[in-house]
Amino acid sequence: MTSLATDNTMRLGDQLVRDGLITQEQLTDALSRQKTSGGRIGAALLDIGAISSAALVQTLAQKLGVKGCVLRHGLIDPEVARCIPKEEAEQLKVLPLFRVRHEMTVAMVEPQSLPVQDRLRKLTGCSIRPVLVVEENLAEYQRKYLSADANVDSFLASIEESDVHISETEAIDEGPVTDLDKMVEGSPVINLINLAILTALRAGASDIHIEPDRDATYIRYRIDGQLREMLRPPRGMHAAIVSRVKVIGRMDIAEKRLPQEGRVHLVADGREIDLRVSSMPTILGEKIVLRILDKANLSFDLKSLGVQDRDRRAIEAMIHSPYGLLLVTGPTGSGKTTTLYSALDLLRNEATNIVTIEDPVEYQLPLVNQIQVNERVGLTFVRALRSVLRQDPDVLMVGEIRDESTARVAVQAALTGHMVLSTLHTNDCPGGVMRLLDMGIEPYLIASSVLGFVAQRLARTICPSCKSSYYPPSNLLSSVGWEHRANELFQKGEGCRECNHTGFRGRIGIYEVMILDAELKRIIHSEASEIKIRAYLAQTGWRTLREKALDLVDAGESTLEEVLRVTRSEALDVGDPTGAGSDEAPLCS
Repeated sequence: MTSLATDNTMRLGDQLVRDGLITQEQLTDALSRQKTSGGRIGAALLDIGAISSAALVQTLAQKLGVKGCVLRHGLIDPEVARCIPKEEAEQLKVLPLFRVRHEMTVAMVEPQSLPVQDRLRKLTGCSIRPVLVVEENLAEYQRKYLSADANVDSFLASIEESDVHISETEAIDEGPVTDLDKMVEGSPVINLINLAILTALRAGASDIHIEPDRDATYIRYRIDGQLREMLRPPRGMHAAIVSRVKVIGRMDIAEKRLPQEGRVHLVADGREIDLRVSSMPTILGEKIVLRILDKANLSFDLKSLGVQDRDRRAIEAMIHSPYGLLLVTGPTGSGKTTTLYSALDLLRNEATNIVTIEDPVEYQLPLVNQIQVNERVGLTFVRALRSVLRQDPDVLMVGEIRDESTARVAVQAALTGHMVLSTLHTNDCPGGVMRLLDMGIEPYLIASSVLGFVAQRLARTICPSCKSSYYPPSNLLSSVGWEHRANELFQKGEGCRECNHTGFRGRIGIYEVMILDAELKRIIHSEASEIKIRAYLAQTGWRTLREKALDLVDAGESTLEEVLRVTRSEALDVGDPTGAGSDEAPLCS
């Protein structure tokens, strides 16, 4: 329908009749209802079903010369909505929607009210962008978002499958939706994806898992290394959700039988974020995992990562060597990549040629030449590494040594005057030596080229908001030889809103460092077993990952249960008869 010119002197009801949005009979009925119950004519028209909220808002917005919208889930950021007290929001008849840098968009029944805008500026410290909503629509979403038990899951569950629509011709390189007009025009699926990403960022998640099930789609976040279910949209939305993620990730939405990978660059909350997208077909539909690469949360300071002073000095001494091979070991998700980037950050300067070979490149560093492996075109670790050696590098970083070919080229590069950094998937430092031997690297080459090993884990730290004292179970104390401390109080988190009732908030690194001194090199050169390596280390007072982890318990930074969990595999390797703790959960590299 073609909109007619707005007449600011004409009453709303008459204008709606003139524009053909309602009939004269409907207006008469609404005026009669208004006389009986009071209120606004617009509310009366909505009550009798004469007009939709969208049409009413559009006409009112044109009449007042402001933006208008109809509230719905996905348009509202729950954290922003609760930034002013509930009583004041109800009194002012407003609801904060979302914030972009220092501008907050607020739904208002009276968007032209300057006193209300002034009050909002004082309460939020932001400039205010008012948008018009009808009072009934506002009251409904105030109840949902401002109540003490507001639950986003229930909001999303109310989205009907018929509401889902997604355009496969959308621009695939668009940034985050920050303009109100785009937000209003977006489908529930677009708004859901925006909400999921924004909520994950604010929760400090490292990954978003979107998983199909028979009755629903599960959206889970990995926070501090643990998966937590956060949202559960209807099952009928799954195909549209997957399509939306594939569109922004520059993936083939028509291909559903093969795994795919993509990447998204966006700005959220004023921060530049990269999302690494992976799709995988399952029997119930495609599963999507988005790895969040947030530069703002990345620390390259070894001390802040939890490396103790003595170990930090040893690591820095090795990476400043003119040549040699330094290997960082640990299972998937133990923070090896972050440690390597920290080393590169210490080394990068205008006088040093640093080249990395990664799969994939996670963070871009200034003054570092980063190469991404692409096996589809034949650019493997080995091929890239051999070519890079002809690029006059001073420092090489190889994302991972996976096979004998890569290991052999890395060793040869270290022997010919290059500093080489890489990772191995082993449980601890002595295990790194044995892994190289298993790959077929000769003992004399290991002894001649390797500077040392760094093994690490990530342990969750106790939430400071709910820290309390407790007595650990006797079997846990016995498993670490602490039977004599049965009557001693230890620290743990009770669980609160700040830590999502887990008792933990944040993680800290646990590190063991093994420098290959002259005696260790002699032992390795003589093809000694891992037992002899450990026996020598024990004589020197070398401390294992488990022993370093227990220091965190003594310091009240983590719990006994947590450090036993993350060091379980290392302890079993050295003959721990208890097997205390559970399998190490996958954590984020």
